[in-house]
Amino acid sequence: MMSRDDLERQQGPKNSSNDNTTGTGSTYPTSYSSTESSYWTSWLVPVFVVANIVVFVVVMYVNNCRKHIHGRFYGKCVAGFLGRFSFQPLKENPLFGPSANTLEKMGALEWWKIVHGHQGWRLVTANWLHAGLIHLVVNMLSLVLIGVRLEQQFGFLRIGVIYLLSGFGGSILSSLFIQKSISVGASGALFGLLGTMLSELITNWTIYSNKAAALLTLIVIVVINLAVGILPFVDNFAHIGGFMTGFLLGFILLPRPQFGWLERHNLPAGVRVRSKYKVYQYILGMIALAALVAGFTVGLVMLFHGENGYKHCHWCRYLNCVPTSKWECNSN
Repeated sequence: MMSRDDLERQQGPKNSSNDNTTGTGSTYPTSYSSTESSYWTSWLVPVFVVANIVVFVVVMYVNNCRKHIHGRFYGKCVAGFLGRFSFQPLKENPLFGPSANTLEKMGALEWWKIVHGHQGWRLVTANWLHAGLIHLVVNMLSLVLIGVRLEQQFGFLRIGVIYLLSGFGGSILSSLFIQKSISVGASGALFGLLGTMLSELITNWTIYSNKAAALLTLIVIVVINLAVGILPFVDNFAHIGGFMTGFLLGFILLPRPQFGWLERHNLPAGVRVRSKYKVYQYILGMIALAALVAGFTVGLVMLFHGENGYKHCHWCRYLNCVPTSKWECNSN
C-alpha cells in the first residue's frame, strides 16, 4: 500500500523526507520447491494484471492533469504530449501518477470515509488503485513472479481467493492504524501470496526434500520485505495484514494430499490409505480458520466503531516506521 504522503509534497517539515514508494519494491521469490508438477494454466493472475493496468488508465483519464493543475505550486504536468493522461508534476507525485485527490475520489483507503461515511467498499477498491506508474509496474512484476507459479500449482480458484481476501485483510489492519492519510496499492494482496508460500511449506512439510533451505529462504525473504516497511511513507500495516491473512489461508486452502492417497488405486488390495490428509494438516487448518474468522470479526468491529489501533498497541507504531537521525515518523 502507498500512503498519501508519497503523493502530496506540501510545504512543511514532513515533506523533506525521502520519496520511498512501496514495500513491494524489494525482493520476492520467483519460485519455491515442490514435488508436484504444474497442472493448471495460469490465466487469473494475468487477468488481475490487466485489470490493474486498465484501472490505472481510467484513473489517469479522470485525473486530467492539464485541466486541474495548479502550476504556481508544483509546476507543469509531466509528459504533456499524453494529453489528459499526462502525469502530475513530480513535486506533487514523484511516481508518475495522479493527484491524491483523484485517488481519494476513485476509492482510496481513507479511515474517515470508511467509518463515518459508510464507504466500506474502499476496503476493496483501494487494492486496485496505484499511486503512479512506478508503483504499478513494481507491484505487477511482483504479482507475476509470485502469482503465476502459485496458480499453476494450486489453480485459479484458491489463489484468487487468497489474493482477494489478503488484500481485504491488509486494508482492515491499515485502516485501524493509518487514520490521517489515504492508502492505495496491491501490496497487501501480494504479501498475502508471500504468506501463503510460507504456510504451504509448513503444512506440506513432509514432501519437501530440502526442508531447512526452503524454510530459511522464505523466512529471509519475509524479513527483508517487512523490514522495508519500517521506512517512512510505506504502509507496513497493509503488508502485515495481508501477510497474516495469506499465511492463515495457506493452511486452509493449500494442504497437499498424502502420496499414498494419490496412489491408492495402485496399491495392493489389502493396503488402503483412509485419510486424504495427515492429522497435523487438519489441525493446522482448523486453527487457521478459527484465527482468520476471529481476526476479521474483531478487526471489522473495531474499525466500524472508530477505534484507533495505537490506543491498544502503543509499540505498534514501530512496525510501520522506526524513527532515525535520517527521517522522522508521523504516526497517529
